[in-house]
Amino acid sequence: MNVARDLLGTWWFLGTWMATSAVALALLFRDLRRKNPEIMPLMKAVWGLTVAYSGLLGLAAYFYSGRKQIARDSLARRGLRSTAHCYSGCGMGEIIGVLVTVGILAAAQPIVVAVTFSLAYVFGILLTVGPLMQEGIAKRTALKDAVISESASIVVMEAVAIGVDLFLAGDAGPGDTLFWSSLVVSLSLGFLAALPVNVLLVRYGVKEGMHDPRRMAEESG
Repeated sequence: MNVARDLLGTWWFLGTWMATSAVALALLFRDLRRKNPEIMPLMKAVWGLTVAYSGLLGLAAYFYSGRKQIARDSLARRGLRSTAHCYSGCGMGEIIGVLVTVGILAAAQPIVVAVTFSLAYVFGILLTVGPLMQEGIAKRTALKDAVISESASIVVMEAVAIGVDLFLAGDAGPGDTLFWSSLVVSLSLGFLAALPVNVLLVRYGVKEGMHDPRRMAEESG
């Protein structure tokens, strides 16, 4: 594991990750603007955050499941879109939590875990509650639905992401390359860990899965 830490602690690793992520974001925005403008604003934001967190991995997820050009929708694609939706909110909460507890407060690990998980959970739930309320669903019902449909995904995602981040980063702070490299790698591993959970949730009707991009294009036309 020291080899992994040594690799993540190099500027060339972090620089390569940032450069490829910037290219991936540019390709995403270009495709959304030119070929998939019909995708709803929420999902555009979801894909933007997913690619910002995970670079080429996020872009591959978008091209596989998020475009109207996909040949057919499938359980795997619906699960992947649901994972990205969850990931966009949870990732934001996790980043804020780690920056505050480690970077500003230099808190002990139990506090880092508690605060970071709580923020990731709240952000993940709110990203589901908001759209439900916009559809006219009552606040209490929307909150209940969000908790039921998102909790398992959030718990698995954050257990992996936070655990890996603390394990890899050790006592590194924001001034260390390892701090940032561990954060982006752990986020991506959390995304991958939550994918099979979301596929199962969609499979058994706990979640509906995000909208088929082909249908969005048809409805807008």
